[in-house]
Amino acid sequence: MRALLTPDVARKMGIVLLRPGPELMPLFSRGRVLVEHEPADMADLPTGLVPPVRQPLTEDPYLLRFFLDERVIQAAGGVSALEAWLLMNGNTCQWGEGDYHHNEITTRREAEGALRLCWHCDTQFRDQSFKALTDIARKNVVEWVVDKARAALHFDESHTLTLPELCWWAVRQRVSGAFPEPMAEQALGWPVEPIKSVYRECDLIPSVLATSVIEEHVKPVLTLDVDPETPESFMLRPKRRRWVNQKFTKWAKSQPCECCRRPADDPHHIIGHGQGGMATKAHDLFVIPLCRAHHDELHADTVAFEEKYGSQLALWFRFIDRALATGVLA
Repeated sequence: MRALLTPDVARKMGIVLLRPGPELMPLFSRGRVLVEHEPADMADLPTGLVPPVRQPLTEDPYLLRFFLDERVIQAAGGVSALEAWLLMNGNTCQWGEGDYHHNEITTRREAEGALRLCWHCDTQFRDQSFKALTDIARKNVVEWVVDKARAALHFDESHTLTLPELCWWAVRQRVSGAFPEPMAEQALGWPVEPIKSVYRECDLIPSVLATSVIEEHVKPVLTLDVDPETPESFMLRPKRRRWVNQKFTKWAKSQPCECCRRPADDPHHIIGHGQGGMATKAHDLFVIPLCRAHHDELHADTVAFEEKYGSQLALWFRFIDRALATGVLA
């Protein structure tokens, strides 16, 4: 339980008087209480009981575009999940106007979100749409996305979600491309530059967008493109093209050896198993990080190496599974 109280200070006596009221008296029944200054995000709250959970991110106008982005809504579960969340977290009509509300509750979809209405209001507003309903639907989307992000990060209901945590959830869900520029600047800790009414030509300095910096950091090392209609696929005996990607082999070289977990020396291209040959080798995708000692051991006696450490295919499968699971291959 938390409360915002206005103190009455008797300076000469060194006494501070508080009038919490009967509903807040249990706050003082356990002995000592913490006293601190009013947070900036609570400046607009009335004196009295403070809600147990307050999410300042839901009130940030710069984040609204992010919350309403279709990619973010789909990452949180889609509109159907939003409707289920609305029914689970309330049983009253969200349209506060009117003298009568039916006891049965349903949901109504808007262009940007959904809201909870009773049967009477749902019938009354059928085939109608106006700003008040849209604002409620938007507010529901914002609160729902924050709640889903909090739950996905395994925080309890009393946790206040921060911007870095929301950004991490977005990166995990691969929707960081929906960041608006002000949100990206806050996430990177860049200072807010005031927009002037008049600029001199010498003040116009090209700058890098914060969103482009984030995209550069979160993009996968390698992206696989699929072309179902390559010219070779229509040939009876197509000439094989070796797949080459230096970025992936460079990353593979930086990984630990699959045999001893020590730093790898070179990415080993699989030999045998129908791979490799005269003046060629396997595709760059079929590589295994090996230290110099195990790399030499494999080429010295492949059969003995596979009897000792397992098949090259098994080692490669374990390595490629890690590459896919960590987002290197996407």
